[in-house]
Amino acid sequence: MSRRLDATHADFDMLFEALLAERREANVDVRADVEAIITRVRSEGDVALLAFTEKFDRLTTSADRLRLEAHEIAAARDTCDAAALAALETAHSRITAYHEKQRPSGFDEVDELGVRLVSRWRPVAAAGLYVPGGTAAYPSSVLMNAIPARVAGVSRVVMVVPSPDGILNPLVLAAADVAGVDEIYRVGGAQAVAALAHGTETIAAVDKIVGPGNAYVAEAKRQVFGVVGIDMIAGPSEILVVAEASANAAWVAADLLSQAEHDVTAQSILITDAAEFSDAVEAEVARQVTDLPRHQIAFESWVKYGATIVLRDISDAVPLIDRMAPEHLELIGPRAETLEAEIRNAGSIFLGAYAPEVLGDYLAGPNHVLPTARTARFSSGLGVLDFMKRSS
Repeated sequence: MSRRLDATHADFDMLFEALLAERREANVDVRADVEAIITRVRSEGDVALLAFTEKFDRLTTSADRLRLEAHEIAAARDTCDAAALAALETAHSRITAYHEKQRPSGFDEVDELGVRLVSRWRPVAAAGLYVPGGTAAYPSSVLMNAIPARVAGVSRVVMVVPSPDGILNPLVLAAADVAGVDEIYRVGGAQAVAALAHGTETIAAVDKIVGPGNAYVAEAKRQVFGVVGIDMIAGPSEILVVAEASANAAWVAADLLSQAEHDVTAQSILITDAAEFSDAVEAEVARQVTDLPRHQIAFESWVKYGATIVLRDISDAVPLIDRMAPEHLELIGPRAETLEAEIRNAGSIFLGAYAPEVLGDYLAGPNHVLPTARTARFSSGLGVLDFMKRSS
């Protein structure tokens, strides 16, 4: 069972602060290992890249086989289910339409002294997309990272994806094809980030690197920042559902589990104004989790990091939300829009019972690459401006 915090208890503030301070990332220091990998790729180029690919992905290949050929991508697409391909096309259309509204206009004008003043936006020349590999890869992440780059006008979009034991998810390649990715390389890990940042004989360097990855990938992005731009250092996924007692407990439980099943370090939190509703949601979580294909992961996440918070009144949630600055925020109940107007810090907000967070993950249109670990206090989700720069 997850923990429960009750705002009427004297120790609530202390327990809430402890919840905010909780560290969910694996406590492993990979800095030295990553630095060594980057140094070797920078000095040895493809030789190091091939050696690390053999070591970490158990794939022996050659430099001329690192880049996927068009016929390989087409063959992968041919193996995909027609309904899945149609879903990718629909998602591509919706995500593109949303991001096209983010294009900045700039200005070019002459002031009252006759001085011409200009603010001009231009895209970066090349962007690198890191996509986690294996059979559990997310094609949706390819769309979410590639589409804003394309809308921004980036002329060269490169994707790197590890292929453990030579396995690549066909839908990931199909998504890259749908999104218009120019180059795809079968490399991953810190070595792929190093190649994107510094270049090798086969992979030309890029200007910006985006996309999620494990601790080694995150640390590599941190270390190459300054040589190239990066999107963010993302942590474990999180969702905060603020639901009044009139909400559907089964639906709320499903939304909490939609994040819990991502990873054992994901966090799902419910804020409500009724202990009885909290009880009902917890019972639904216990019932539903056993039916999930990733039930062990979801269960461990919920038990270790899940929480329910019971308040006197739902309006008391606003300052707590702003302190938590959640990656995903759902607001459910008659006062949802009133609450939303007062909230300052959240990566993505879903209003009402018919706006589950999973729609934002795949199909709604807004980007699902969002700030985690309270960084929504000062940063935003990935968008078109992340692939552009302004000249004055």
